[in-house]
Amino acid sequence: MLGNLIDPLYRFRMLALVEGVSYLLILFVTMPMKYYMGIGILNKIVGWGHGILFVIYIILAFEILIRRRINFWQFLRVLIASIIPFGTFFNEKMLKEQQQLHSAKQLLSD
Repeated sequence: MLGNLIDPLYRFRMLALVEGVSYLLILFVTMPMKYYMGIGILNKIVGWGHGILFVIYIILAFEILIRRRINFWQFLRVLIASIIPFGTFFNEKMLKEQQQLHSAKQLLSD
């Protein structure tokens, strides 16, 4: 398990899932609560959390690009998916395949 935390793709995949869930919480839970029920504090709290997660998401996206875990087109796909609801979940399969490919290459080189 600890070995997975060292892999930037694994960290990115886990963060992408959490960031995606926070985005959906804002869109489908806290925004309706704010505008239909007048309860805005939850939107503010989840919004701050999502904002922090989004910034970390972008930083980690650049990390996996720089470390050549993904190519430029995959990087663009990751960035575009971050602003589309459910987008980060569609990238999970591609990112997992990239992680397995990189792990296999690393095993062969050792």
